Amino acid sequence: MHSREPIVSIPIFQIMKDILIIGAGGVGSVVAHKCAMLGDTFGKITLASRTKSKCDAIAESIKSRVGKEIATAAIDADDVAATVALIREVKPFLLINVALPYQDLPLMDACLEAGVHYMDTANYEPPNEAKFEYHWQWAYQEKFEKAGLCALLGSGFDPGTTNVFTAYVLKHHFDEIHYLDIVDVNGGDHGKAFATNFNPEINIREVTAPCRHWQKDKFVETPAMSRHQPFTCPEEVGTFEIYRMYHEELESLTKHIPTIRKAQFWMSFSQNYLKHLEVLQNVGMTSITPIEYNGQSIVPLQFLKAVLPDPGDLGKTTQGRTCIGCIVRGVKDGLDKAIYIYNICNHEDCFEEVGSQAISYTTGVPAMIGAKMLVEGTWLKPGVWNMEQNDPDPFMDDLNKHGLPWEVVELPVGETGFED
Repeated sequence: MHSREPIVSIPIFQIMKDILIIGAGGVGSVVAHKCAMLGDTFGKITLASRTKSKCDAIAESIKSRVGKEIATAAIDADDVAATVALIREVKPFLLINVALPYQDLPLMDACLEAGVHYMDTANYEPPNEAKFEYHWQWAYQEKFEKAGLCALLGSGFDPGTTNVFTAYVLKHHFDEIHYLDIVDVNGGDHGKAFATNFNPEINIREVTAPCRHWQKDKFVETPAMSRHQPFTCPEEVGTFEIYRMYHEELESLTKHIPTIRKAQFWMSFSQNYLKHLEVLQNVGMTSITPIEYNGQSIVPLQFLKAVLPDPGDLGKTTQGRTCIGCIVRGVKDGLDKAIYIYNICNHEDCFEEVGSQAISYTTGVPAMIGAKMLVEGTWLKPGVWNMEQNDPDPFMDDLNKHGLPWEVVELPVGETGFED
């Protein structure tokens, strides 16, 4: 008697899903390129931005590099009705938001109205105040849950991969995490007198805002950039001066991992960058308060953004490596333990692959992977979620497969370079 081959049904999550990417800056370009490389995962890709010509240029690059055609469109992401209309025209499974953080809420509203899943790389920030917090987006939990839709927040590197790094070491190396130091070092040189590695408006707002770090169950505020120290990266990336500043993953990680006693975020800055920034602050160019000029209302920081080098163009000249990771301390089996988990990324390799520098690459690749987690159903569940609330293992596996390999090393307890 011959046995018949079983009839195998293809689960719905294995069917390619169409996606809509909103935002055509450096990160948007990387996301579009990397999604286009995964033809078995993503179906039709539509890239939309306020300036369609930017989308068209990215589409041409993708066609030449990857051999895949993507669609482009013009959209004002602040206009909910227009976004809903575009979503209904494109009919995507997922909207990937790599526009400005100011546009998170309008885009979440549009997704709810049109009935599609949502993902971003940075949390909401009001346009008229340099204050970014998750509570505005967490307030959407019930709306997304009732709609049966998923909103994945902060799927970049920091936030994003650093959240997953923390969840991964908690799952595999610790019983409890007590101390967390996230260190972001850019050891690259773009050759410009002054430039920011991502959107100048967002970058300068972050750097000049008061610092907050988590200590003893509350956030402690200190002056911007007032605490700094040297940090030596592994694999001969170099030694850099890192400055303590606030970053949004501290808010979600301390909420979802309540054993954390102290959490800090650190970023490297050169003296040249800080010198230029100080002068710009002193003359009022970093202000977000509108002023009248020649009969028009302008925001000084937005004007400064317009005259600074475009971060998306820095890949042509940037050399060197980035080193971003988490130094985590806690206990395992009753014993103190310290782990350093990190990624090192080469600027020139990123430019060769997708035409970007490593800052855009290290944000864009995790955005693609986060989208993959939703499209394939791995992390897909109704509600609003931060990265660390999901199983870290499949995301970590994809980092190794898609250009951001990571390392885990155990450090001598008490010799991490950071105080309790």
